[in-house]
Amino acid sequence: MSVQNPLAPYRRITIKIGSALLVDKAGRLRAQWLAGLAEDIAALKAEGRDIVIVSSGAIALGRGLLGLSALALTLEQSQAAASAGQIALSQAWAEALGRHGIVTGQILITPNITEERRYYLNARTTIQTLLGLGAIPIINENDSVATAEIRYGDNDRLSARVATMIEADLLVLLSDIDGLYTAPPAKDPSAAHIPVVEAITPAIEAMAGGAASHLSRGGMTTKVEAGKIATLAGTAMVIAKGTEDHPLRRLTEGGLHTLFKPATTRAQSRKRWIMGTLAVAGTVKVDAGAARALALGKSLLPIGVTRITGAFERGDTIAIINPDGREIARGLVGLDSEDARLVMGKRSDTIVELLGMDSRAELVHRDNLVLTGSADKPQRQEANHEPG
Repeated sequence: MSVQNPLAPYRRITIKIGSALLVDKAGRLRAQWLAGLAEDIAALKAEGRDIVIVSSGAIALGRGLLGLSALALTLEQSQAAASAGQIALSQAWAEALGRHGIVTGQILITPNITEERRYYLNARTTIQTLLGLGAIPIINENDSVATAEIRYGDNDRLSARVATMIEADLLVLLSDIDGLYTAPPAKDPSAAHIPVVEAITPAIEAMAGGAASHLSRGGMTTKVEAGKIATLAGTAMVIAKGTEDHPLRRLTEGGLHTLFKPATTRAQSRKRWIMGTLAVAGTVKVDAGAARALALGKSLLPIGVTRITGAFERGDTIAIINPDGREIARGLVGLDSEDARLVMGKRSDTIVELLGMDSRAELVHRDNLVLTGSADKPQRQEANHEPG
């Protein structure tokens, strides 16, 4: 019987690396381990997968660089360590993946970036652009400025937020344990490994233990919480052991792990999020051609818009109305209402002249749009499709 590769079904993968995997107890980078992991990542990328890394380790590296204790730090010391360590961490990733011809981009995130729509869309676009250019984003919490009151507190939850933000198919949490057990195995030798979690129930949550390393802020509890965030958004999650060399290769060869199955598809969860949790801030009426284009899965371009109602900001939810006045879609708008009115009915090539080089051509990108009703039948003139 062939060994099943748990990564095989997934094209876009977010991989979370904990501090204790990257940095030893003396505050030194585990360079050989990172080189092996980089080789594994390069192999996945060569198969045509998009890879996003959420990497801890800045504070742990900074402690060593600044000669700080490996024990408890004040908030100010942690921020200073993160500031120094983030440079070393970014350089380590750039060098490790650069040996395989892979360019990296660093993105530092605070909680508001994944919670507030405007920042969410900006961060998502940056990550998507890096992936489209063949680069690998390296993401970490911005510990040098985050305070105790607003920080995520662990990168397990951060990685889940990032994975759902970019609509990753899979989140892989590399840890010092090879998955979820019925009880903490270090305390209970009879604990049984759980290969698959169909749904995160109170019983599953009760199985989680605390953090196992002085370098780690998280533990199995935060990993299960990350699983709730990911799976409810349609992203599968794997917990696997990452302490040995080539951890991803071992996983693809059938290494022990726990798979958390998504509670719903990404499309279903995104539709529920846009439809059920975001209030409509305005409406946009479109012509028949634009309605037809939306039904075919296209983005909404300004040329197809005939009327705009309401005041909204970029990232707000708008309703899209067809020529008969029926709502046919909702989506997250890419321009504020003032700019939208300025470019309404105009071709994309004139938008740069009106709004500047950093403006987006779409009023609502197809990734941020949900159909809610029947679009018009095909018309002779499809205004949302610009002649070319």
